[in-house]
Amino acid sequence: MSDAVAAAWTTLAGLPRPSLAELFADPARLDLLSARLELPGGAIRFDWSKTHLDPAHLAGFTALAEAVGFKRARGAMFAGEKINVTEGRAVEHTAQRGIGRDSSVEEAAMLHARMAGLVAAIHGGALGEVRHLIHIGIGGSALGPALALDALTRGGAVADVNVVANIDGCALEAAFAKCDPATTLIAVASKTFTTTETMTNAMSALAWLRENGVEDPYGRVIALTAYPDKAVEWGVDETRVLPFGESVGGRYSLWSSIGFPIALALGWDEFAEFLDGAAAMDRHFLEADGADNLPLRAAFADLTYARLRGCQTRAVFAYDERLRLFPSYLQQLEMESNGKTVKADGSPVDGATAPITWGGVGTDAQHAVFQLLHQGTHVVPVDFIACIAAGDELAPEHHRNLLANCFAQGAALMAGKAADDPARAYPGNRPSATILCDDLNAATLGALIAFHEHRTFANAVLMEINAFDQFGVELGKEIAKSIGTAGAQFDASTSALLAEAGLA
Repeated sequence: MSDAVAAAWTTLAGLPRPSLAELFADPARLDLLSARLELPGGAIRFDWSKTHLDPAHLAGFTALAEAVGFKRARGAMFAGEKINVTEGRAVEHTAQRGIGRDSSVEEAAMLHARMAGLVAAIHGGALGEVRHLIHIGIGGSALGPALALDALTRGGAVADVNVVANIDGCALEAAFAKCDPATTLIAVASKTFTTTETMTNAMSALAWLRENGVEDPYGRVIALTAYPDKAVEWGVDETRVLPFGESVGGRYSLWSSIGFPIALALGWDEFAEFLDGAAAMDRHFLEADGADNLPLRAAFADLTYARLRGCQTRAVFAYDERLRLFPSYLQQLEMESNGKTVKADGSPVDGATAPITWGGVGTDAQHAVFQLLHQGTHVVPVDFIACIAAGDELAPEHHRNLLANCFAQGAALMAGKAADDPARAYPGNRPSATILCDDLNAATLGALIAFHEHRTFANAVLMEINAFDQFGVELGKEIAKSIGTAGAQFDASTSALLAEAGLA
């Protein structure tokens, strides 16, 4: 840690800690910490006023951003420099949205055109009647497409898409039960085209097609990969291989050919709107400075709680059924990116890094976990996400009550309530932020996801860690592959479990 970085953290740690009620005595507070960003498809309001950020914290974190070289790191990412230092790779998911190194943007546009052509051909009947798609992937190859499809296809889709990630055969069988083999395509999404879970599921899907009278199962497969040669070697015709660049990380890949199921289900024009919404957020993140940069401002709040106040978790509640998968998506994005114990240079971190991300859907969660949020011993920063426009056509009181509950929960967490009976007292002074979309459509969803990508990156830069490797997922997988091989040795507990399950 440089002297300037250490000094910035020391300053931040020594700042006063006024309550939220005291902070709201400032009549300028809402203007300071709430902003409405105009985007394609409608604006989004980002309200961080119910957090403990204040002018002193904003100044302190801005000084930290300068000390760690935030502008330089941001510029390096967009310029296509190899900022993933442990793997020697550039990080270029923004190029998929048209913002980045010129050559990478051009390559992404070419690959998108290839994908658009295949989508148009399928819609035009080139592969026969297609009513279903089984999309097989795991991690970022599944979570992103599943989120976008669940959010955007509730009004109908060109093709029914079932996303399968789990190697548990029950997941694949459930997808089979919904599909007619004669009218089903299989998308195999794997960056390396070697992922054990994905390739095992893919082979079972081929067997299902074959057993149900499909003469050429491989002819029903679309491959989505950064290693097209491996897909061709596996048996997929090169005309049905949709590549993407190696510099696109798995949990950032839904903008690439991994987004094929989104484009197939919605049509290419809507997928392009999805990219445009994300690109608008890219431009804001690239051009805005200091606390005016909304993802960076969110990172200031995140570190206020994770580093300065010792909060170990952060909760996300979507008050919109269409965004029910958003907390799960953020779990991977944030915890796989920033769940690190060493900095980018290999030295130990100086404090807590990523909090545990969890959450659910309002109003369901109010009757499940909000007891702890309001009266428990843990202080948990909360993000509320909602949309002004309803996603349903039922009586207006449905959506009115949904939004009323969302806003009321944030107000209650902040204000609390005194009572003579301790069991009925609420301490208050509990932080929350609210993200309020005018509407939920492809563009605003794209912007919402991109906001969280940049927020995650901003957190990593401020903590001086590398957000773009994920070696922590490998050890368990390596041990799993060794089970049943000659000479493999395990602790007594694992050995007993393997024996009882018949795996020894």
